[in-house]
Amino acid sequence: MPALKRNVGVFGAASMGIANIIGAGIFVLSGVAAGIAGPSVILSFLAAGGVALLTALSAAELSSFITETGASYAFTKRAFGRFWSFLVGWFKYFDYIVGAATVSVGFAAYFTELFGLQVTTALLCAAVGLPIVLTVLNIIGVRETANATTGMVLIKVFAIVLVLLAGGYHLARHFDLAHFTPFFPTGINGTLHGAAIIFFAFLGFNTVSMMSEETRDPAHTIPRALILAFIVSFVLYMCIAAVEIGVLDWRMLAGTASPLDMLARKVSHFRPFIDLIAFSALVATGSVVLSSIVGGTRASYAMGRDRLLPHPFERVSKRFGTPYISILFSGGVIITLAAVFYDDIGTIASVVNFGSLFTYLFVHLSLIKLRQAEPDVPRPFRAPLYPVVPVLGVSTIVGLMVYLTTTAQIAAVIWTVVGIGVYFLMSRGIYRDAHQRAVGTRHESHRFRRRR
Repeated sequence: MPALKRNVGVFGAASMGIANIIGAGIFVLSGVAAGIAGPSVILSFLAAGGVALLTALSAAELSSFITETGASYAFTKRAFGRFWSFLVGWFKYFDYIVGAATVSVGFAAYFTELFGLQVTTALLCAAVGLPIVLTVLNIIGVRETANATTGMVLIKVFAIVLVLLAGGYHLARHFDLAHFTPFFPTGINGTLHGAAIIFFAFLGFNTVSMMSEETRDPAHTIPRALILAFIVSFVLYMCIAAVEIGVLDWRMLAGTASPLDMLARKVSHFRPFIDLIAFSALVATGSVVLSSIVGGTRASYAMGRDRLLPHPFERVSKRFGTPYISILFSGGVIITLAAVFYDDIGTIASVVNFGSLFTYLFVHLSLIKLRQAEPDVPRPFRAPLYPVVPVLGVSTIVGLMVYLTTTAQIAAVIWTVVGIGVYFLMSRGIYRDAHQRAVGTRHESHRFRRRR
């Protein structure tokens, strides 16, 4: 069977992570989080980034010696076996697909606003048109996808840097301490709730580990790309949070789905500058959908290869070297969800974070387990301050889970029940196939003895 092609280097893999990290989180949800936490949303970004850094360090060590595709799924499979790895992969797949649909809806909102297409049909077409185009691009090849993603990353990082420069200049001339007081208008609970929402902005770095079988020298490339993706994204996030709060009233941010567009309009009246920021929002959300399709389809590919999903999910195109069945199925689900929720981003956005926190929890647990079970395995990268990093990671992730919405928790329970049903159905199929092969072998041996 054809194998995945190794065409991606450090920068390409890091770009895929940055593409998934810098997107809806900063272009859409920073305003939502500011409305929940007030000026202390700066600490919300810091807290969410700290949790993400801990997970990135644990994932970097695991990726340095587990180089098969699947990321958290592959780590959990090696540490805890099939059942727990299935649940991790099941949740990760769900998050990638639902997250991609969520960001597609966000893309549609920016698209129709930028071009003045305030009609329902235009919103629907934009929401489903983006995942259709990017699904085709994913089928063509991972190198083409990585190249497109790198271009998108450069555009949106350039736009964010421009906003920061203009915002920083405005803030230096018109600094108002009132924008930062009271710093905790909704209390520390509001800050932590904001961190739970903002964590959505840091979900993308797991996509880097998903590409282990498509990178050159993955034992060294993936850890470097993980750390690079996190550092770039975290620095930009913290700067944007500080400038947004310093320039705009946090109450105004709470009511907008396009906080960077509002920031750009506040610090400049130069129309091309404002249009560039709006265009970069389209690029940012588009790159998130693109990299989410990469991550989600590689998760289902890995599970199909392990017979935890139907085996067609493991089929690889002989021409393009990509898991085309997985891509087509995932793209179809994303398109369907985007079509159903094209005017209701809040409903699908609220359920994404629980599953990601669940999978990241098992990244830390896998590191702890494999440090004990396989202490002598060569690790080109080691998480510093072990066991502080994974233990602190586990405790902070559980803390963020508590502050997620009830809707997210209910959706997680439902998805878990469905997943367990799928797991046992697939397990019965594996047992039945193995039994039939064993029976066939015995019959063949019996006929051979009779002939003799």
